[in-house]
Amino acid sequence: MDKRKNYKIALLAFFAVVIAAFPSCSRKNSGVATELRYGFPTEPATLDPLSSKGTADSRSILFNVFEGLVKPDTAGRLVPCLAESWTIERNGRIYIFTLREGVRFHDGSIVSPADVKFSLDTAVASGFEGLNNLDEITITGENKIRVALKSPDPEFLPYLTIGIVKADNHDREKNIIGTGPFFIESYTIQQNLVLKKFNDYWQRSLPQPVDLPHLEKVTIVFFANSDALMTALRGGSIDGVNAVGSMVAQLDHRHFDIFNNYSAAVQLFALNNAAAPLDDIRVRRALNYGIDIQGIIDAAFFGVGHPSGSPIIPGLSVYYDSSLSYPYEPETARALLAEAGFNDENRLSFEITVPSNYTMHVDTAQVIVSQLEKIGVNASIRLVDWPTWLSDVYRDRKYMATIISIDSSVVSPRNFLFRYQSEAGGNFFNYKSAEFDKIYNTILTEIDEPRRIRLYKDAQRVITQDAANVYIQDILYFRAFRGGAFGGVLNYPLYVIDFASIYGIDKN
Repeated sequence: MDKRKNYKIALLAFFAVVIAAFPSCSRKNSGVATELRYGFPTEPATLDPLSSKGTADSRSILFNVFEGLVKPDTAGRLVPCLAESWTIERNGRIYIFTLREGVRFHDGSIVSPADVKFSLDTAVASGFEGLNNLDEITITGENKIRVALKSPDPEFLPYLTIGIVKADNHDREKNIIGTGPFFIESYTIQQNLVLKKFNDYWQRSLPQPVDLPHLEKVTIVFFANSDALMTALRGGSIDGVNAVGSMVAQLDHRHFDIFNNYSAAVQLFALNNAAAPLDDIRVRRALNYGIDIQGIIDAAFFGVGHPSGSPIIPGLSVYYDSSLSYPYEPETARALLAEAGFNDENRLSFEITVPSNYTMHVDTAQVIVSQLEKIGVNASIRLVDWPTWLSDVYRDRKYMATIISIDSSVVSPRNFLFRYQSEAGGNFFNYKSAEFDKIYNTILTEIDEPRRIRLYKDAQRVITQDAANVYIQDILYFRAFRGGAFGGVLNYPLYVIDFASIYGIDKN
C-alpha cells in the first residue's frame, strides 16, 4: 500500500512539472510542423452530422468539419458562427437568425437559407434531442431564417450548434461537405482519416481575418487498443493522442508535452434497470453503497479525478448538485443485499460488459470487481469491441452492467438528462420514473432561471435516490504531444478536439 501511495505522489509531481513546463519551446525540433498525425482509439460511427448514430468520437472529429448557426467558445459561451446575429422574440418562442454572407461549403458553393432550413428539418426528423419542440422553420429574407417553437424554450440556442449541410447532398455519409476549417480528404476504414486545410474558410475572409486553421493537414490514425496507440506515440509514427493517467505514466516527460483537461463526460457504472435482479432498487442501492469511488480514482486513475454522484458533469456548476454521492458503506450494502435475498450462500452474480478499446473503463471494471467481492457480489468482466458494445449494450440493451462515459453534444445540463426519460431512445439503462418525467417536462418550458436551476437539482436527486446507476467521475484525461512541436491546444466544456487552433512551434 505504501508503494502505491509513493507512486501516486511521484506521478502527481510528474504531472505538475510537465504541465507547468508548457509550452516547452526550448526543446529541439527539426522545423515548424505543418502536419499532425493524431491517434484515436475508435473510429467514427458516422461522418454525417445529422445522423442519430453519432458518438462522442464522431462529434470530436466532425467539430472540425461542420459548423452550426452558433458554436461554443472555450468558456462554454455560445458565439456567432454561420449566423452572424440573432434576435429572440415572444418570450423565447421565436428565434430570427441573420446568416453570415459569403460562407462557402467545401465544394465552393455558398451557404443559403435553404441549406439551413433543410439541415434543421432533417435533424428534427432524425429525432435530435432539443429540436422536438421546433414548430416551423421559414425563410423570411435573402439571408434570414425564422424558427418558431411550439412553446418557449430558454435553452434552445445550444442545440443550434448542429452541423449545417448542403440541401442537395443526398449521400452525406460518403459525400462529406461542411463549412469547417478542414475538409475530409480521405477515410480508410480501420486505418486513418485525413483532414485537409480549407483555404476558403470563412474566418479567413472576415474584415479582421483569422488565420485558421494553422496546420495544412491532420491525419487521424485509428488503433485497435491503447497499447498500440502508446507504442506508436513513443515510436514517433504519430504526434499526439488523448490519454488517461495510466497511459501518460508510460511517457518520458522530457520528450512529450502534456496538456490536461476534464473529459466533460460522466463516467458511470451503468445498470440495466429492467434486468432482474437489478430491477430491484435495493440491489442498485447496495451497489452504490458498496463501491468506493475514491478507491477507483486512486487505483485506476492514480488519484487524479473529480468524484461525482450526479448524471450531470461538475463543470456545469450552476446546475450540478454536489451533495448526491453515496457514501462508501459496505455494511449498508450487505444489509440491502440481504433484504433482497442475497447472502454468502446465495451470492449476487452478474457480468459487466466493457468496451475493450477504452483502457480507463477496463481499469475501472477491474477495481469494481474487486470492491464488489468484499460485499459478497460475484462480478465478471466481458470485454467486447466497440461495434459490439454499441449493438449489444446501447441499441439492443442486452446486458446487465457496463462502464462508459456519457457526454453531451451541446453545452446544456438538459442534454445529460434527456436520456433518463422513460421512453427516450438513449435510455439504454431502462430507467423509468414518473416523478422524473414530470420534473423534466417542466424544465422544458420553465423560463425563470432560478426555478429551472432548482428543477435540475430535483431531477438529479430523483435519479440518485432511485440509484439508476453508479456515478463515478468526470475523468481527468490528457493530450500528449511530441515535445516542443505543437502549441495552441484548446479545451472546451465538450468532448471535442479543435485541430484548427493547433500550430507548429517555430524553433528558429
